[in-house]
Amino acid sequence: MAHGRLRIYLGAAPGVGKTVAMLDEGRRRLARGTDVVVGLVETHGREHTAEMIQGLEVLPRARLDHRGTTFEDMDLDGLLARHPAVALVDELAHTNAPGSRHEKRWQDIDELLDAGIDVISTVNIQHLESLNDVVESITGVVQRETVPDEVVRRADQIELVDMSPEALRRRMAHGNIYKAEKVDAALANYFRVGNLSALRELALLWLADRVDEGLERYRADHGIESSWPTRERVVVALSGGPEGDTLLRRGARISSRGAGGELLAVHVARSDGLTGPPLPTLAHLRRLTEELGGSWHTVTGDDPADAVLDVARGVNATQVVIGSTRRPRWRTLLVPSTTEEVITHSGDIDVHVVTHSFAAGRGWRVPRAALPRRRVRLGYAAAVLGPLALTAALMLAPRDPGLSLTVPLYLLLTVLVALVGGIGPALVGAVASSALLNWYFLDPVRTLTISEPENALALLVFVLVAVAVAFVVHTSARRAERAVAAQRESAALAELTHTLLGSTDQMTVLLDHAVDMFGARRALVVRRATADEPARVVAEGGGRPPNRGR
Repeated sequence: MAHGRLRIYLGAAPGVGKTVAMLDEGRRRLARGTDVVVGLVETHGREHTAEMIQGLEVLPRARLDHRGTTFEDMDLDGLLARHPAVALVDELAHTNAPGSRHEKRWQDIDELLDAGIDVISTVNIQHLESLNDVVESITGVVQRETVPDEVVRRADQIELVDMSPEALRRRMAHGNIYKAEKVDAALANYFRVGNLSALRELALLWLADRVDEGLERYRADHGIESSWPTRERVVVALSGGPEGDTLLRRGARISSRGAGGELLAVHVARSDGLTGPPLPTLAHLRRLTEELGGSWHTVTGDDPADAVLDVARGVNATQVVIGSTRRPRWRTLLVPSTTEEVITHSGDIDVHVVTHSFAAGRGWRVPRAALPRRRVRLGYAAAVLGPLALTAALMLAPRDPGLSLTVPLYLLLTVLVALVGGIGPALVGAVASSALLNWYFLDPVRTLTISEPENALALLVFVLVAVAVAFVVHTSARRAERAVAAQRESAALAELTHTLLGSTDQMTVLLDHAVDMFGARRALVVRRATADEPARVVAEGGGRPPNRGR
């Protein structure tokens, strides 16, 4: 047996015309020859709604006796026995009368759908379970009857019955919703323009999310990878660098240009477990993201560009905001930067490259050496003295070694200098070695002139090999340094966790560890000053008791 289909008319407030729209749809289907039955409709005394029922078959209500009181509700068994093609069942969130088979009407509807009966129903936005507290804060009214969002979301069709707040208030004033004695109180309380506007926007935003879910399912079912934007959704790629604040604020401005825009901050963590940006920096960026109304996402990946674009396509983003590269120009010529990779592979997603004060070409700064200073000094000494010593040894040799041996010896020396001192000493050693090789061993000797083109090419290769080896050494040293830092952080956190679990005064223990870890003299926790109480120290680490007098 085929499962029935559910269609829901969603309204922002009572009186917008959900029940009338449901009955109108039932009359249209009946006119087309479909077997339609009214399972239950609440007219609430509204004449126009009662008129819409005329011409439709109405199933008699069931009478239920409970503790001496008789209740009327939808006759579920009678409707199942009648088994129409379409059943009209009003008020999806309604709580059934005592003694019914199910507690909620939406559970009755589930049974009808399982029996292969199509159902058309209605619900107001204030009855959705996830929005219950939001609606209460807007209207001040607690909604006792709710329906799980998932019940409404899995409907085959959801149609919004919309009406402007002013038009709804006119309907109320004309007596088309409530009786005359209730109109003034309703207009002054629940049906204020501000309340109705907020509920209307809430309904539109909730329905927009449901449209996104349906669109995502369709894209997944059909293997569609391109973006189909339904709203402005901006992904900000954050490396943890100092330009993060600028990127987040620019992304927030872009996402706020249209209604319903979303801001998503994405940080790509290294998959090899090595340390990335400092934790306080990431915590600051997370707080700023939340203050700007965005959501924070941390993903793991070997290629930051691919990871950012995977997230962007996964959330159906319209734009990616990324900072201009902080790498030197010469490095981007050899290996494309993350920014360039994102631009190249973004496809139909727009990419905004934001300039900032830390970008390449916006101020020169010397990169921090990855090797210890003592090792770098030794490398510079070897870069200066090594070529001189090798040249002297070759000049004093009893036999001419020839270029076939001389060039590899200078190259070997340069590689050794690169292994010891890194990039700086390697460049000095390469220049010194190539100059001495050219002066003493390449024709014409005692000049820097090179007579044969292949010798000039050999010297160029000589320098490039030295730079390549030095770069590998520099990168390996930097990664080794990060690995050691990550290991220290993990060990410190494990030790701190173990100590805190076995302590009753955890704040003091935490501060003592902070003093030891950072080499500080004292660590304090200070309660901020208020209008009634000055600032005071509530906990202190470092072996001295807290000063309660301040």
